[in-house]
Amino acid sequence: MTSSAHIDVRFLLVVLPQFNMLPFGGFLDKLRFSADEEDYSQQRYCQWNVVSLEKGLVTSSSGVSIEAEFALKEAQFERYDYVVVFGSRGAAQSMQSAAQYKPLFKKAAARGATLVAIDNASFLFAACQLLSDHCAVVHWRHEQEFASEFPDIKLLSEQLYCIDKKRITCVGGTAAIELAVELIALHSGRQRALKGLADMFVDETRQNHHGVKSLSIGQTNSSYSPPQLKRATALMRQLLSQKQTVDDIANRIGVSRRQLDRLFKEEYDTTAKGYWLKVRLGHAHWRISNSTLPLSRIAEEIAIGDVSYFCKQFKKHYGLNPAELRRSSQHF
Repeated sequence: MTSSAHIDVRFLLVVLPQFNMLPFGGFLDKLRFSADEEDYSQQRYCQWNVVSLEKGLVTSSSGVSIEAEFALKEAQFERYDYVVVFGSRGAAQSMQSAAQYKPLFKKAAARGATLVAIDNASFLFAACQLLSDHCAVVHWRHEQEFASEFPDIKLLSEQLYCIDKKRITCVGGTAAIELAVELIALHSGRQRALKGLADMFVDETRQNHHGVKSLSIGQTNSSYSPPQLKRATALMRQLLSQKQTVDDIANRIGVSRRQLDRLFKEEYDTTAKGYWLKVRLGHAHWRISNSTLPLSRIAEEIAIGDVSYFCKQFKKHYGLNPAELRRSSQHF
């Protein structure tokens, strides 16, 4: 550890049990590369400590453990510019100890630290009432779940991170690298913030407003699919819980309903309506397997108000009803 006279910015990295290793590793390695002139991993310009609710080993979702240097309650929050929290694998896991975290995060905010939620830590912040009157972002897979759980919090789509005053949220994954670049640039300048990206094989930082291209590519049979089709599939994912129609989608992308159905027929051998139902049921399948929410809530998340109709469509598509799937799940 070097003299604090050189340090531009300080981070307290808080890992939750079953945290995702990718955003944690990406964020930390970006700090490391920007922390000194060479590649010596010295904390000359950036300083950080890794903590958890309790001191000791914390196991990630991949089974790899890291050591928390000290317990979060022992942190001197006034020494840090940012308290960066890395969420658990699931939203429910991230919210489990909200009652214990809330007074500590409130104390950190009162001492002047900016609170940063990475990945599912956004759920923890919301459960701790730390996102009131703030915008937030979450991983695209959890957007409907978050909107259902916290309808009063404004959720932004297709953004890697959201900096809203003294609250920052980030979708996770490799977007944590972009966020680290942005925060370091604010304190140490853009040149130092970009240092080491080539070593990380990051060719260039993405803009904050960024649609995940692999979602469109992975959902289409060809990388040369018409842009209207890619836009339509992206909108369908974003509007899962809203009672909008295929006609609404067609109007938003500037084609007729007949045109849109033709595009889906050519690409997927189904109508736009059939494809959208498949997307909705896919989300429901994931939620049933990864949560204990009642079926009525999950049906609402995919804009199907009638639970019996939902169960009928689910069984028709997957060959088993939602209750059978939940019983076979090993997550809970």
